[in-house]
Amino acid sequence: MEKIRLSKLMSEQGLCSRREADSYIERGWVLVDGKPVTELGTKIDPTQRITLNRAAQAQQQTRVTILLNKPIGFVSGQAEDNHKPAVTLINASSRFASDQSPLSFHPMHLKGIAPAGRLDIDSQGLLVLTQDGRIAKQLVGEDSDLDKEYLVRVQGKISANGLSMLNHGLKLDGEVLKPARVSWLNDDQLRFILREGKKRQIRRMCELVGLKVTGLKRVRIGKIKLGDLPSGQWRYLREDEAF
Repeated sequence: MEKIRLSKLMSEQGLCSRREADSYIERGWVLVDGKPVTELGTKIDPTQRITLNRAAQAQQQTRVTILLNKPIGFVSGQAEDNHKPAVTLINASSRFASDQSPLSFHPMHLKGIAPAGRLDIDSQGLLVLTQDGRIAKQLVGEDSDLDKEYLVRVQGKISANGLSMLNHGLKLDGEVLKPARVSWLNDDQLRFILREGKKRQIRRMCELVGLKVTGLKRVRIGKIKLGDLPSGQWRYLREDEAF
C-alpha cells in the first residue's frame, strides 16, 4: 500500500486543514499510532491511526465560525475596487440580539477568519466565515456535497425546455454542471438548490435559458438556515449546530 503525506491524510479524515496539520506537526501535537511525529512531509500508511493531543484539541475548540447575512454591496473576501469586505460588518454592535451562543465577542475572533465560499457583491444572504479549517473543508473542499439553497428573482421569458435544462443539462466553462434542483416559487422567483459553486453560476445558468437575475439571496447551507438573521447582522455557529 502506497504511503501518503500525513498532512494530506489529516485533511482527508477531517481532523483539520492541511495548513493546520503542518502547524500541529511542527509543534509535536500529532500522534501516529500513539507516537508524536514532528517532521513536515512525513508519509505514513493510510491504515495507521492519527490522533491529536490535547493542546491541538483545545486550540480547535477556541476557533469560531460566524454566520453573516451579507447585504448587497459587500465582497465576500478581500477588499476590491473600493468595495468593503464582509468581515468589516462584524463587530459587537452588529451582533444579532437573539444570538444564543454563550460566547462574548472578542476582536481575536476575527484573526485569521476567512469566508468559506463566496457570495457575489450583488448577492445577499448567508455567508459563513470561519477560523476552523475543518468547517472550511466541509463547505468548500473538493469533495463537499452540501446543498446550498438560493431564492432567485428573475425577469424575461424562459425557453421552452428551460426549467428542465436548469435542473440538468447546462454547461459552463466547457463542463456539464452537476444536477441541481430548480423550481418556480411564483411568477418571478425560482428556488435553486446546488451542490457546486462556480463563479456567478446561477446568473450564468439563467442567462442560458433566457432569464435575467434581478435578485439573489442564499438562505441555507447544509442544515444551517439564514432564518430571521437581519441583513448586515451576524451570529456565532453554536456547538449544537453542524452543516
